[in-house]
Amino acid sequence: MFTGRTDLRAALLAGLLTVCAASAAPAQDPEDPAPRPNILVVVLDDIGFTDLGAFGSEISTPNFDRLAAGGAMFSNFHTAPTCAPTRAMLLTGLDNHATGVPTLEHLMIPAYDGRPGYEGELRPSANTIAEHLGQAGYQSFAVGKWHVGRSQTSLPAHRGFERSFILDSSGADNWEHRPYIPHYTRAEWWEDFEPATELPDDFYSSEFLVDRLIGYLDDRDGERPFFAMLAFQANHIPLQAPREYVERYDGVYDAGWEALRDVRRDAAIAHGLVPAGVELAAPPPGLTAWADMDEAERALSIASRQVAAGMLEAADHHFGRLLQRLEETGGLANTVIVLLSDNGPEHNAPTDNVSFRFWLAAQGYSRDPDRLGERGTYAFIGPEWAVASASPLSLFKFHAGEGGVRVPLIVSGPGVAARGVQPHFTMVTDIVPTLLDLAGVEPLGDGLEITGRSLAPLLQGGDTVSPYGPEEAVGIEMSGQVALYRGRYKLTRSLAPYGDGVFRVYDMEADPGEANDLAAARPDLLADLTRAYAAWAEANNVIAAPDGFDASAEIARRGWQASIRNYGPWLAGGGLAGLVLLAALAVFLSRQRRRWRLRPRG
Repeated sequence: MFTGRTDLRAALLAGLLTVCAASAAPAQDPEDPAPRPNILVVVLDDIGFTDLGAFGSEISTPNFDRLAAGGAMFSNFHTAPTCAPTRAMLLTGLDNHATGVPTLEHLMIPAYDGRPGYEGELRPSANTIAEHLGQAGYQSFAVGKWHVGRSQTSLPAHRGFERSFILDSSGADNWEHRPYIPHYTRAEWWEDFEPATELPDDFYSSEFLVDRLIGYLDDRDGERPFFAMLAFQANHIPLQAPREYVERYDGVYDAGWEALRDVRRDAAIAHGLVPAGVELAAPPPGLTAWADMDEAERALSIASRQVAAGMLEAADHHFGRLLQRLEETGGLANTVIVLLSDNGPEHNAPTDNVSFRFWLAAQGYSRDPDRLGERGTYAFIGPEWAVASASPLSLFKFHAGEGGVRVPLIVSGPGVAARGVQPHFTMVTDIVPTLLDLAGVEPLGDGLEITGRSLAPLLQGGDTVSPYGPEEAVGIEMSGQVALYRGRYKLTRSLAPYGDGVFRVYDMEADPGEANDLAAARPDLLADLTRAYAAWAEANNVIAAPDGFDASAEIARRGWQASIRNYGPWLAGGGLAGLVLLAALAVFLSRQRRRWRLRPRG
């Protein structure tokens, strides 16, 4: 069953709407210019379309929901299929192919070498929102995951941020200073211009990041407005959360992932996020039915899903502490807050890969269901629960289905009317021009021209349509994953492991779940949209992915290389003892394979 907080949440949202309205900034003297607003951008990691309470989730997120109650929540907001290109677009207002970060660093193939826009880190000509705002006197701060470069031209300390404590890797352990995949030898944290060599003994990522940002804000010049970016690790793998949060979801997920997917679809309809009667697409091939899991597999799967819920609730709790501090210091009423996820839910089950199992054993990580989420444990939800997190949308992270690229967006604060659900098509590139408009700041005159569109007229209660025209084609591409939107139609192609590389057409107004492919019935529309995509790709300097490209396989291959590079010399140096150890480890991994996997594989 999925225990409900729905009635309580509805009452909470109604009450918070009243509180937010009552706590609005006092009217300014018409002869005095209104102060520029503070700006806070909160980035959640790998959060699905219906993972937040305000979007229909069973997970308790009252502080995130508070923003939705007093502002606007977008049901048709799009990002890249993975984190790094999304973050580059969020920071610059540019398409990812112009930013220098077109895809993940693990997917930078030889075809990209030396090509403009494919440098693998933020280009100097791609100005950041902090650099734009700096000319108007803003102080800027960044804490959390950065992931768009670590060079002298791409770290936040070099890109307009006065203080920063950031992770430049794709992820890290949430309890300790160590990496989460074999591709890295250490977790790359930086404070300002220097690597951070130590984290506190009581480190937990969500708590630490909020504490650090509160410290930066407390020490700032109170006469100047601020821009701050808080980028949580929640809910990137490894999923980890304090036991008290995990236990709050005992029994909630016992009915399994298919049941949760249905419940989330109904909740999305009830919240006005999708049309009534929206169909669910067939699950991608290779998923395991809940009924086909044995007792041990279900126990591990349920525990993993509980950790995911607890990790998100913990992030919400610590975000609430930041809101409280802003309220105490008098800054909340004049702070525009933007909350979004960087892409859809994570589907990867890394222990499917033998090199990763080798690395996990070498690191001493546990997957014991009874303590999953605690220090020294490693959890992930896999594709089954990811399908439910994205419900009623199709697919998940790394893919161009709506579940991979359509995510929650909430905007609230001064200059933002309580608009409720906004169904208009929007893009992550729209955030920078929107914030510049709300702050009354013109973009810098040098560098690349911002291509996103401002949502300020819509947020302020004016326009009621998308900033994109009905005949305007807007594309998303990352390592061969493709989505092109024009009016009510979407052309899309998802590659392996859960896509087949075939172009399909969907009616986004009637079928946001992508259950009914129109390509065969409308060959003219397919051809027209395919031509539109080709034109968009050429205009945005898209380099086509190789035929049969499989991002998961490429990441796994690089994991093997990293394992051999890091552990091969050590094993080889052990001579016969090394070979015996390697053989023993192989037997151990073989026996542990079933226990470490979230689900069986055929």
